Amino acid sequence: MEKPARTPDPAPDPAPAIHPARGGRPARRTAARILVALAVLGGAAGAVLLARPAERPALRPSAPGAPGAARAAGLTRAALDAVTAGVPAALPGLTELIADRERRVRAHPADARAWAVLGAAYVERARHTADPAGLPAAERALRTSLRLSPEHNADATTALAALAVERRDFPAARTWAQQALALAPGRGATYALLIDACTGMGDHKAVGRYLEQSLKADHSPAARARAAAVYRDRGWREDAAAQLTDAVAAATGPAERAAYLEQSGRYAWERGDLDEAQRSFTAALRLDPARRDALAGRARTLASLGRSAEAVAAYRRALGDRPRPEHLLELGELYESLGQDGPAEAQYERVRERAGQEEAAGVDTALVLGRLEADHGDPEEAVRGLREEWRRQPGTAVADALGWALHRAGQDQEALEFATTATEEAQGGGVRDALYEFHRGAIEAELGLTGPARRHLEQALRTAPAFSPLRAPEAGRALAELGEPVAAEAPAGVEVATDATG
Repeated sequence: MEKPARTPDPAPDPAPAIHPARGGRPARRTAARILVALAVLGGAAGAVLLARPAERPALRPSAPGAPGAARAAGLTRAALDAVTAGVPAALPGLTELIADRERRVRAHPADARAWAVLGAAYVERARHTADPAGLPAAERALRTSLRLSPEHNADATTALAALAVERRDFPAARTWAQQALALAPGRGATYALLIDACTGMGDHKAVGRYLEQSLKADHSPAARARAAAVYRDRGWREDAAAQLTDAVAAATGPAERAAYLEQSGRYAWERGDLDEAQRSFTAALRLDPARRDALAGRARTLASLGRSAEAVAAYRRALGDRPRPEHLLELGELYESLGQDGPAEAQYERVRERAGQEEAAGVDTALVLGRLEADHGDPEEAVRGLREEWRRQPGTAVADALGWALHRAGQDQEALEFATTATEEAQGGGVRDALYEFHRGAIEAELGLTGPARRHLEQALRTAPAFSPLRAPEAGRALAELGEPVAAEAPAGVEVATDATG
């Protein structure tokens, strides 16, 4: 397999320099441009910002001493600290912060930092609520900030990197994050975005390099949680757990602590410690009841415990009215594992519908749609979409998905090349993921590679015993069909014991 050359990172769209008027004169051109920016924000945000005061009762600041004013101010400050530091924020605080910054940019349309914070808050709200509808408004706000302050604007540049990560546009995310790091060296949030971008691009050497730099410059709980994610991918489970324990203990706010507890629960579920997973997810939801990943994690754990009816109910709570496509896919596969094909197909159709909504907001959905089509739709269509994704951003997850789609389309030899890329460190992958190991083992079994197939199927079940309600039982059945290893399968250099009689 010839690995396609990586597409160069796209340069960000040039933002024309806008200089404020000198000597205290009105900046008429700047004001006119800002009014245009306000107009094109569109949707609810644009309507709110352009409405007359009498039409905006929800955005009027509370009178001093009014009930709730102090609480709102505290929520705004906590959310501002979280958003600017790149750590999770609670939804009520985000709501207050967005309202506050919408008032600010309406009153002071040339405030570049207010626009940057507003854009960053829109991105964080979209991530928190699984609603991508606000992402175009986030981009417009951030580009307005750059037009107002095209130089030394690390706030807007960092937020544009976060926006690109949310949209799964990893080449753009890396470009913006590198610019942000040059403007503000040592900022922890920027390192986190660089690590996400390089992971999405399959550049694991860069991930290690940026993580090392991050840990030298940033000793925050967020840095520890970031390290835990990298350690998890490398299979260093004890190190990942230790970092998360420290992150949870040192977290400064409920939303931040809830995020690290959710991450801890996810890792506990993977290693088969289902009781610990449940405790972590429950604790996370006690701190932040709206955290969707924790709701989905609890549903996943209930399914692994065999409590299927409770799992379905928990998934429905996690999905809400703005479901993540990957959670819809999980619920569909749970239904399918229970023999409920009708409800399963309904969820798969909802994945397609929701993916279309995300695409309209600029989100790259090729990976989730490729996984859906490979297993529950048209494998040839999955191959076409994932090949294009591989050319654009050849990450480990894409290599795994493309390999599996090729297998489902009957192209097992090429499929194995991509599966090997996803699972072998020497090939640029090496992420310790049960699904990746299962995919490789199943492909090897189809090719008659009995020994390697057995090893990778066993590794999948060791890594995460209940990694999928559909595929984990399939891995067990495949192992049973392969039978016990024989002497001819032993690796070179390993002496195989034989019976004394013969």
